[in-house]
Amino acid sequence: MSALLFAPYMMRDLTLANRIAVSPMAQYSATPEGHATPWHLMHVGNLAVSGAGLVIMEATAVEPRGRVSTRCLGLWTDAQAEALQPVVAFCRDHSKAALGIQLAHAGRKGSVERPWEGNESLPPEAGGWQPVSSCDLAYPGRPVPQMLTIGEMAAIQADFVAAARRAAALDFDLLELHAAHGYLLNCFLSPLANRRNDSYGGDLAGRMRWPLEIFAAVRAAWPAGKPIGVRISATDWAAGGWDADDSVAFAVALKALGCDYVTASSGGITPAQAIRVRPGYQLPFARRIQQEAGMPAMAVGLLHEPDLAEQALQDGAAELIALGRGMMWEPRWAWHAAEALGATAPFPPQYARSHPSMRFGDPGKAFAERGR
Repeated sequence: MSALLFAPYMMRDLTLANRIAVSPMAQYSATPEGHATPWHLMHVGNLAVSGAGLVIMEATAVEPRGRVSTRCLGLWTDAQAEALQPVVAFCRDHSKAALGIQLAHAGRKGSVERPWEGNESLPPEAGGWQPVSSCDLAYPGRPVPQMLTIGEMAAIQADFVAAARRAAALDFDLLELHAAHGYLLNCFLSPLANRRNDSYGGDLAGRMRWPLEIFAAVRAAWPAGKPIGVRISATDWAAGGWDADDSVAFAVALKALGCDYVTASSGGITPAQAIRVRPGYQLPFARRIQQEAGMPAMAVGLLHEPDLAEQALQDGAAELIALGRGMMWEPRWAWHAAEALGATAPFPPQYARSHPSMRFGDPGKAFAERGR
């Protein structure tokens, strides 16, 4: 049986060379103005030549209050888009991997120090800002956020649309909206963070309303031939929170609006979450979304063993396999997985001499396999 992990996959007009995706990974390495730096050129460029079929850039804020830290990437200005151009150009010149970008708003978990600087809240007088959220319920240990008004929600929705248009002008292949891990859109979805008493709170339909409105507006602004996905926390891992049934309902609603895939992550809304982390621990959520909602799922969560990743695809639990930290630890994971599964992965010609086939004295074989 041929390896599905290395089979092409098509979404709208985009064909991926294989089913391996690189998850968005925050780098906290932008300038204070939210501009990309040489670090991003190195980081994204390195992942673009990893052999993965898709590389999704880190969570990118749509407005200043949407950052996690003061050094997070942004796309709310044309200058920020211009700073990203060299990164995109390098990937286009040296890789055939599709390039995506994740648009995000940190909400009540924003305005903190970088993780290696302590991750403590930054008050406005220290360069931070007043966090905002669905209501004035604070993430434990963080400042009380400002509850967004309807007018402020409309402005943030417009920020998402404007950022999507800048991403389209940069010719990104794919867009992902971040609605997971306790950030703003997740705070509207989860009953543990949304205590609103208007039409954007209350029951499941009310809590889903604004994230769905943002998705619809972004889908309308994004090129019709290019895919959009949404990363969700498929469960809060806490009593009274968002659960897998809610995720299936949300995926059904997203599909009706033209969503192309859902990334089934989990957690992040409360430190009281009870998670037993193990290889493949989030696969059941991807499976339910894919099989019950009819929505293609991107699976994430300790899928580092090639056989496990392949089995998830063969079993119908997911259409795509995404690695984040594992890909940072081993940025040639796709090459090793291909060798283990008897397949081939893309690689730049500059690295051909490192291909396993070269060990046996056949320099032409690596190039021949690269062209398959």
